[in-house]
Amino acid sequence: MSARYEIYLGSNNQYYFRLKAGNSEIILQSEGYVSRQGAENGVQSVRQHSPHDRFYSRETSLNYQYYFTLHAINSQVIGTSEMYTSTTGREIGIESVKRNGPTAPLHHI
Repeated sequence: MSARYEIYLGSNNQYYFRLKAGNSEIILQSEGYVSRQGAENGVQSVRQHSPHDRFYSRETSLNYQYYFTLHAINSQVIGTSEMYTSTTGREIGIESVKRNGPTAPLHHI
């Protein structure tokens, strides 16, 4: 399987997108949107911003796990990564979003 975006309706009736790597791991996921179109716009924003390192924030959780967020030019968070046990894992995740984010196809599930 190759990388892809998936848009889905959550149990709270909000739409979400997630970017999955070729190994089916979720590498980036969104917050909820009230409409499918909002989630599609979020995917377009990831495509636009993901190649550029300046839009990534490298974070550490309270329990010392590592993650990143991808921001739009207006500083709004577009998506958040999974938790990683090392900074190396987090960097690999960022590189995967940079590589797959601009061109991954969109699937509605």
